[in-house]
Amino acid sequence: MNSKKSEFFGSLRIQLLSRSLLILALLLMLIGLFQYVLMKEFVYRNKAASIQSQLLSVPRFDWPQLPGIPEDGRVRPPLFFIPEVNLAFVDLEGNFYVLSRGPGDTSPPRLDTGEYLSILGKRPDLRYKVVYDSAGTEQLLVLQPVMARNGKVIGITQAGTLTGPLKELLVRQLLVFLVLSLAAMFFGLLGFLPVIRRTLAPLSNMIDTAGQIDAGNLAKRFPTQQGQVEIDRLAESFNGMLDRLEASFKAERETKEQMRRFIADASHELRTPLTSIHGFLEVLLRGAASQPDQLQKALKSMHSESERLTRLVHDLLLLAKLDRTPQVELAEGLLSTMILDMEPQLRILAGNRELSLQIEPGVVCRYDVNKMKQVILNLFHNAVQHTDPEGGCIRLSLSRVDGGVRLSVQDNGPGIGEEYLPHIFDRFYRIDVSRARKYGGSGLGLAITKAIVDIHGGVISVESKPGEGCTFHIWLPV
Repeated sequence: MNSKKSEFFGSLRIQLLSRSLLILALLLMLIGLFQYVLMKEFVYRNKAASIQSQLLSVPRFDWPQLPGIPEDGRVRPPLFFIPEVNLAFVDLEGNFYVLSRGPGDTSPPRLDTGEYLSILGKRPDLRYKVVYDSAGTEQLLVLQPVMARNGKVIGITQAGTLTGPLKELLVRQLLVFLVLSLAAMFFGLLGFLPVIRRTLAPLSNMIDTAGQIDAGNLAKRFPTQQGQVEIDRLAESFNGMLDRLEASFKAERETKEQMRRFIADASHELRTPLTSIHGFLEVLLRGAASQPDQLQKALKSMHSESERLTRLVHDLLLLAKLDRTPQVELAEGLLSTMILDMEPQLRILAGNRELSLQIEPGVVCRYDVNKMKQVILNLFHNAVQHTDPEGGCIRLSLSRVDGGVRLSVQDNGPGIGEEYLPHIFDRFYRIDVSRARKYGGSGLGLAITKAIVDIHGGVISVESKPGEGCTFHIWLPV
């Protein structure tokens, strides 16, 4: 029960609705308070102006008779009468005379003499104030200077009326405003519900989408064109995060698959020479060791397999080092000079194949000498393996390009099919297994080459078509 209650009051829709209604109620309360203050001032001032106009309607020749009022404060018969208003007169000496009483025999309240006298020297504007009489009843007093026929001020007339009827009018106005406010709150509630539901529709869509993603539909994405900038930005951020997560999951799966294939391929490559050596040893143990011809042949085969095994282990260790934290000594140097210095070695490897060097002089970049030599030898050895010993042609070129240098190794071998090109730099990947093993290849040469190029900040690519040879391009930054 408590969880349902907390879920209900914790709902964003309920919170927005309640806070909107609370703000509306506060605004209506402030408007009501402001209206009450203005209405009170308006009603009191309007009543005071009405009484003043009645006082000003008395002819001036009647006022001089007022000083004849008995000094004992007794009420003389009024010269005029204003309904629900008590009247008093204050002369220039501060004497207070009651002219008439209000309803319920209400007596006029008397102010300080100094307050009366201070009014005599001021302009005859509308002056009124709210006071309490001796009985504790609130009255509205209007003070009006009185002038004789000759224009001289002879005193002050004080007119007072009870504020009860005025307050009743204000209360009725407040009740009307309260009823209208409650009606506004009710209709506001009816209007807010569909508006909030429509406003929160994009958020509800995101919640539904998140539920589908949580259920396992990782390909689902949040809608991003819902007409609300903030929600759309949030959806785009979530979609970007999901894309990165999906890419990381995919990369992790691919890494695991590559690791599985790598272990399987490495085990297979290691098992082949070990099996061969083991087989020759068994032959020798069965008596072949006593026959010099068979012994020599077996020893040569085991030596060849051990060399192949040594190269394989060396390549695996080199790849492990390159994958871990490769230590390279990058130094600025003439790459063109280094390649020209390797020309004798390359011609020996090429044999009877035609070798063409197109080296632009003075090409400078930052590189590790030993590792860059290994890159060139790997690519050159790969070209030698896949070209005819007699009619083969290998071209090695070096030139400057925008932002770097480009090294290319081209051959006229059988080429590579387009379907094989994306995997050409994978470890243990060989298109022609029998041909690669014939020359002692393990499928790691191009993988090592790519790893070395990567640590130099370069890029390696391949262009090839069946029957048109193969060209490897290496771009290195200057």
